[in-house]
Amino acid sequence: MVLIVTGLPATGKTRLARKFAADHGWPLLAKDTVKEWLFDHFGSGDAEWSRALSDASFALMFEYARQLAAEGVSFVLEGNFRPGEHDAPLSAALRMGQANAPRCVQVLCSVDEVERRRRLDARAADPARHPGHADAKLPPAKRGSPQFLDVPGERLRHDSGDAVFDNVMERLDAIQTAR
Repeated sequence: MVLIVTGLPATGKTRLARKFAADHGWPLLAKDTVKEWLFDHFGSGDAEWSRALSDASFALMFEYARQLAAEGVSFVLEGNFRPGEHDAPLSAALRMGQANAPRCVQVLCSVDEVERRRRLDARAADPARHPGHADAKLPPAKRGSPQFLDVPGERLRHDSGDAVFDNVMERLDAIQTAR
């Protein structure tokens, strides 16, 4: 099984992905982990450079996902995946449509825009947050955001503004044990 955790920045993706991966002993492939390594080795820069490092981070994640899926390993993929752009490479990496493709569950994390902006501002002020992210410079959410990726599998929504974090974890646990 592959758990895909997606959504805009500051919507609770990392917290959810880390908890599920830790609870189940699954590897976690997180875009920010890869991107921060790239920042450390190649430097941070303007928005165009940041986007290039994001693209490289996703390409590396998809390659690791391909390898894990080929080995039959369950894992978690977490990042602010871009619908319409990441669907095809992710589907190819996971061999979607083939008999040996892993079962996918996608969780789309969201939160109201006022709370998301508050979280982004808090991140920008946090000295522990990698400075390459430039959280305070992220634009407001576009209308209709966020969206699921167009990949087969079950889909769950998680509003990280709710106090009930366990709800989505219980639903994921039920899906995982039903396989």
